Amino acid sequence: QVQLVESGGGLVQPGGSLRLSCAASGFAFGTNTFNEYTVNWYRQAPEKDRELVATIASYGSGRTNYADSVTSRFTISRVNDKNMAYLQMNGLKPENTAVYYCNILLTIKHTYWGQGTQVTVSS
Repeated sequence: QVQLVESGGGLVQPGGSLRLSCAASGFAFGTNTFNEYTVNWYRQAPEKDRELVATIASYGSGRTNYADSVTSRFTISRVNDKNMAYLQMNGLKPENTAVYYCNILLTIKHTYWGQGTQVTVSS
């Protein structure tokens, strides 16, 4: 069973940086590999809907997409041979406070979520 584990969240002052990591495991031999999945980072703030923050395409294309609110401050990346994905967050603002979730997506039936990591931006 595929599992995702996020790490790297915490408390940071406004203007600070954090790097979130997403470790994927459980890809059985002969099944789809991490490389084939699109990787997404979502976040959910208290009493708000979950929102898509950043996406990086599959098969090493390098194509990325960001929510307007984080463009130029956040960077998504992946290292396929290590089954890892990252979200570098710079210039953090209090409104970025949320639980951040890693998601990998192949099809509607083949998508997996991590448990989330809390990011709190406060002075």
